[in-house]
Amino acid sequence: MAVTAQQIAELAGVSRGTVDRALHNRGRVNPEVAARIRQIANELGYKPNLIGQALVRTKRDFKLGAILQSVETPTMQIILEGVRRAAAELQDSGIELMIREVRGLDTELVLEHVEELTGQGVQGLALAPNNAPELRQCIDALDEQGIPVVTLNSDVPGSRRLCFIGMDNYRAGQTAACLTRQMLPQGGKILPLAGHLNNTAHNNRLNGFRDTLEENNPQEITLLPFQPCFDRNDYAHEITQHALRAEPELAAVYVASNGQQGVCQAVEEEGRKGQVKVIAFDLNAPNMELLQSDDLSFVLDQEAFEQGYRPPYILYEYLMHKKKPAQEYLFTDIAIRTKYNSDLVTGPTETPT
Repeated sequence: MAVTAQQIAELAGVSRGTVDRALHNRGRVNPEVAARIRQIANELGYKPNLIGQALVRTKRDFKLGAILQSVETPTMQIILEGVRRAAAELQDSGIELMIREVRGLDTELVLEHVEELTGQGVQGLALAPNNAPELRQCIDALDEQGIPVVTLNSDVPGSRRLCFIGMDNYRAGQTAACLTRQMLPQGGKILPLAGHLNNTAHNNRLNGFRDTLEENNPQEITLLPFQPCFDRNDYAHEITQHALRAEPELAAVYVASNGQQGVCQAVEEEGRKGQVKVIAFDLNAPNMELLQSDDLSFVLDQEAFEQGYRPPYILYEYLMHKKKPAQEYLFTDIAIRTKYNSDLVTGPTETPT
């Protein structure tokens, strides 16, 4: 944990203002006191708060906003943890990050939160969107007002957002298809499940999986019509149960969003565990348990924590220093996780600069 000026002040028996003046040669400080303060700072490895100093120099108060949808899902909880970590770190630098949480996908509520946050003076916004046209129009309107938007987890292609950070979901779908082929050398039928029809990430995972299976498919693999489960385990359970009873040759279920717990429950109840492969996304706590119990064959992880942690820093760098992201698409890794490498670790992969 970073050493603060307040900690140095307490150890030196002086005020925080005295520490600030001594370390930055501002104002008069008793030379012996100043020497003691600098010695304590050196021993503790104190590093000046460069963000905070920059804000003081420019005399600007920074307010940022973050709006996350589908916060009831395990993966979005990890993303939320990343946002909260960034908020705590930025708060120490005098930057306020206001977070709004939305259950499910609710375009109207997101728009209400955008209006509320802009009314409170936010200068940048991190957004986990859906692909509703109203949100695309909203992002473009914010850009015209000089309020940059970073999309995370799911994107709004064609909008004037600053950048997107998240998994390359189409390629993730392709990766899942490639691995599924290898698990089914004799072929079979595959049931694909998606979450929300208006979620770009879910659609891209589905399309990448379907397109790759249809290309050069020498095996007798049949992809059944996809079913939306709206990220609900009870819906996924019912859909899977029906498919298992109607399709004796069902060999795998591909879950492009959430609902894998319901799928695995149905497979076990129908006595098909071990016979029907289940492929899912994200290394979260429920999926770790399903991997260890061999209910899931593998998951594709997307570094969810990083998707929440980085956008506030990207917005700050852009607003403060006019530093644009290196790319429009900041793709997180596509990591293949099995029961043998499914340790759940959350935290920033690197410290933002």
